Amino acid sequence: METFIGILIPFIGTTLGSACVFFMKKSLSNMVQRSLAGFAAGVMVAASIWSLLIPAIEQSESMGRLSFLPAFIGFWIGKLFLLLLDHMIPHLHVGSEQTEGPKRNLSRTAMMVLAVTLHNIPEGMAVGVIYAGFLAGNTSITAAGALALSIGIAIQNFPEGAIISMPLRAEGESKSRAFWGGVLSSVVEPIGAVLTILAAQFVIPVLPYLLSFAAGAMLYVVVEELIPEMSQGEHSNIGTIFFAVGFSVMMVLDVALG
Repeated sequence: METFIGILIPFIGTTLGSACVFFMKKSLSNMVQRSLAGFAAGVMVAASIWSLLIPAIEQSESMGRLSFLPAFIGFWIGKLFLLLLDHMIPHLHVGSEQTEGPKRNLSRTAMMVLAVTLHNIPEGMAVGVIYAGFLAGNTSITAAGALALSIGIAIQNFPEGAIISMPLRAEGESKSRAFWGGVLSSVVEPIGAVLTILAAQFVIPVLPYLLSFAAGAMLYVVVEELIPEMSQGEHSNIGTIFFAVGFSVMMVLDVALG
């Protein structure tokens, strides 16, 4: 039950954020969107370091001076995997008029949801890998540490849900459709986590690689999408400030609970 709740926490965060569309009459201002993007980026960077890369290196200590190798390899595979998805899946980032990926006859709404879904994939994998390691009795992964990662991702998923549902509403969608668009963008997270846990017997031997794979994929999203979003327009330093806030929150969560 503890694991089940932990897997659902990030999804609940997105759902609650998407529900903002029922209570807010206006679309999010550019400054608010930059702030939320910066906060999400900070959380993801801190989670990648303390929850994923450091444990990956610690679990490879038996390799001596080469203990960095699994983390290095997994990190680059994760980045290349997201780069591949970025080119294979048609999507449209919030606030952009330029579609990315192959040309398909899809609505702007569908492509905006796909854009958020794309970067939710590594988050779901990260939670699944952490809980798979915990359930397998890995001594370097505690229940509190796994919960810290879930809570951290849920915290950044809350504004993420608002970031997708509010623009969908501004695009002309009804409140209910905008809400479900935000919710559906996060469905891949619990699904990915469950699939990873079910494959635990195959996951455990390569856990350091998978931890760093998730980190590489998450950092790809930060650099490719969130940093440009938080830096555009006037007063872009607000995004930098909220990046520091998100980074600090996730660092405290991980160190205090982990």
